Amino acid sequence: MSHGPRGGLLRRHRDFRLLWCGETAGKFGASVTGVAMPLAAVSTLHAGTFEVGLLSAAAWAPWLIIGLPVGAWVDRLPRRPVMLASAAVSLVLFTALPVTAWSGRLSIGLLLAVALLAGTAAVFFQTAYSAYLPSILEARDQPEGNAKLHGSASAAQIAGLGSGGLIAQVAGAVNGMFANAATFLVSLLCLAGIRHREPRVTATGRRSASLADDVREGLRLIAGDPWFRTFTLFGAASNLALMGYQSIQVVFLVRTVGLTPGAVGALVAATSAGGVAGALAARAVADRIGTARATLLFELLLPLLGLLIPLTTEGPGTLLFVVGGFSVVAGVVAGNIIKASFQQRYCPPDLLGRLTASTAFLSYGTIPLGALLGGVLGTTLGLRTAMAVTTAGVPLAALILFFSPVRRTRDLPTSRRAAGDPLPPPATDGEPALSRH
Repeated sequence: MSHGPRGGLLRRHRDFRLLWCGETAGKFGASVTGVAMPLAAVSTLHAGTFEVGLLSAAAWAPWLIIGLPVGAWVDRLPRRPVMLASAAVSLVLFTALPVTAWSGRLSIGLLLAVALLAGTAAVFFQTAYSAYLPSILEARDQPEGNAKLHGSASAAQIAGLGSGGLIAQVAGAVNGMFANAATFLVSLLCLAGIRHREPRVTATGRRSASLADDVREGLRLIAGDPWFRTFTLFGAASNLALMGYQSIQVVFLVRTVGLTPGAVGALVAATSAGGVAGALAARAVADRIGTARATLLFELLLPLLGLLIPLTTEGPGTLLFVVGGFSVVAGVVAGNIIKASFQQRYCPPDLLGRLTASTAFLSYGTIPLGALLGGVLGTTLGLRTAMAVTTAGVPLAALILFFSPVRRTRDLPTSRRAAGDPLPPPATDGEPALSRH
């Protein structure tokens, strides 16, 4: 960890700077693909609404399938090599798509396979990344680090979404996958340059417990802690609604509103600007009114404006999509920043990998279900009605936070002892010890 003079993290902390560059590049590429892949399915392969929803579901399904054991594996391994391997796999996958298209063999089945495999790599990367960040930053730097990472990620998403639509219109939607492949190369180079090395996992301690014991411990941590339990249930409900409308918004804008691919990319990019606003506002608002109150503001009140999204029409009516989407994204990003800093301080470091994977299994696990729900509702009720149902679910999900300990306090706790939760007992036989730092 850096103990140099105070100042901005990007200026004084080389390892964080490299991690920031790699993660920002990855978010840019993922955003290009987020527009290019459904556009390729719609415009090149003439896929239906349900097939586009299935494509989004495939990208997130690995969280349901392997999310829990991955958390236990990550806690047993150095996190940086896991991230390097995941980025390398993604680089190969997204390079293969346009190459296959040139040979005339591109199909919906291939897009689904790549989405599923890339999603699997993302499970390993995101779990390792979430547990790795606190190891290179001091506790006092973690809120700034989270804000910078989320803010730059949102800015990269704006550029990526806009570029995705432009690339799709100029060079073809499938060729947009090259942009994502290139960003994984950047991530590889940045991660390889990080000097910080984690302590080697010894033969005793972390590996003395079975994988099943580790998985159960992560689930018990969530079930037994009211704060983790609340945020996990909220995440599951919120992601169901968020992915419900996001999985069909490209089809909605193209087929119902009547926009071109370039306009779709620009419009979705404009809504993503809310992420930058949310990242800039998160720390200031949380410091002023408290982290718990700020969480309710960002997760419950702002997303109410998302109800404007299904009212979108061509011409000036596209502003409704921008205002609604901007507000939802701002609230989600700001809430994620506050929650990430809370978890990194509140959770014992040795359990961060399992906490990340267990919460992701339960909250990200609803994302493929949301994507399928969006596709089914869009097919059976019509796209505009489906958008109305799913966007209404975003603020409704936040009622879980409202009727929880979050509403009854000004600030989220910074340690389990401060929250009045009992510390875990010493390890016995198969149970690994928990350490506090």
